[in-house]
Amino acid sequence: MGSPAASAWPLRLGVFLSRFQPARVSLLRTDALAASSPRRNLNVQATTEASKLKSIDDLPGPSASTTLYWLFVKGYADKSHLLQGVQKSLYGPIWRSKFGPFDLVNVASPDLIAQVIRQEGRYPVRAELLHWKEYRDLRGQAYGLHVGTGPDWHRIRSALNPRMLKLKEVSAYAPIIQLVVDDLLRRVQLLCSRSQDQATVSDVAAELYKFGFEGIASILFETRLGCLQEDIPKDTLRFIAAVNDMMTLSETLVIFPRWSRGVLPFWRRFVQAWDTLYDTDLQHLVVGVVPLVQGPSGSGTTVPGGEHRVSRRTEAECRRPAQDALPEGRHQGDAATQFHLCHYAVCHGESEFADAESFVPERWLRAKMPGPGGSLAPGGSLAPGGYQHHPYSYIPFGVGVRACVGKRVAEMEMYFALSRLMQHYEVHPGDGGTVEPKTRTLLIPAQPINLRFLSRA
Repeated sequence: MGSPAASAWPLRLGVFLSRFQPARVSLLRTDALAASSPRRNLNVQATTEASKLKSIDDLPGPSASTTLYWLFVKGYADKSHLLQGVQKSLYGPIWRSKFGPFDLVNVASPDLIAQVIRQEGRYPVRAELLHWKEYRDLRGQAYGLHVGTGPDWHRIRSALNPRMLKLKEVSAYAPIIQLVVDDLLRRVQLLCSRSQDQATVSDVAAELYKFGFEGIASILFETRLGCLQEDIPKDTLRFIAAVNDMMTLSETLVIFPRWSRGVLPFWRRFVQAWDTLYDTDLQHLVVGVVPLVQGPSGSGTTVPGGEHRVSRRTEAECRRPAQDALPEGRHQGDAATQFHLCHYAVCHGESEFADAESFVPERWLRAKMPGPGGSLAPGGSLAPGGYQHHPYSYIPFGVGVRACVGKRVAEMEMYFALSRLMQHYEVHPGDGGTVEPKTRTLLIPAQPINLRFLSRA
């Protein structure tokens, strides 16, 4: 999927994925000792040798004009994930970038990401979605799970965690998800029967977005939206379209200053999209569904990409980034330091995953053979053909107290949908070449994914 990758584009991934430190930030170590002894150095304490500390002003990074050039001249505006790799190759695993009101410290190594995450406090703070807050203030609505912070956020999250993150509790939702997967299989069969070759489903991602909506609504509210019916209810279509508009406009709004709202149409359209969500018969779903599906669904974004790669199962071009020289010394920030965790650059880096651009599902097999007593304890040995990687080199749902609350449900949806689709069909690529991703808060397919489903019966 593209190249190894990258950067803290302040406008897109920076706004949605970066984190603030809740208290004084401990030192980020990027010297050779930290690289060779990650566990010992994850929680580095402030040194009394203040003269040896470097501030964020000492970090390398692009100027605002350079960032503008990369985004709008070189075309990284909707490929900001790839910009991470470009900037990491130029500046190393930690760099600073500024654009408009955003001032970010980008970290692109699993050791540094671990240091940042493990220093979060009881109420970790994400970059504020000010335009989301402004809409809620405009309409007199509570901030809720995705926008709220501090004790109010913690109270809501604490109530949700037992239902959403404990595997035993989430397993109770399996029969509900299986019913939704039944509807998905019938939908695939229907769409195949309508195609010219009786086998092609066009824009698979759009269908799986609907699947994600249906699954989340079925669990949280015991409500079926009808997303996978032959004739989808009008209110459901309006709801899905409004979520899509709202998420797309969210990115646009952070580019322009507040004074432009009276001149440009984006703020008005953003407010209209939210109003539409609350104007449908599905308004009771907004608080629960929108934060979890994130435009529209983690499973809706991931499953089509997985199917696309399974259908091709070919060796992708492997681009090896230049070796980065780790900067000497340690860096210190304060409570206002905003960190952007460059997950794409890390998990697409050759230093973490050999042939990172190739589709190698075997790399996720357990690396350890059972040790004494059958456990996967440290005494176990490396399994033949097994792989090992840093635990923070790939964390798609995040970790810690602010990790994705819908992780277990999304995983269940993906496992059930992919496994049952593969049981019923051989999946082959349709028309078109390799589909690359683009950035729209999440990574989504840049072009429609068309797949051919050939029945195994």
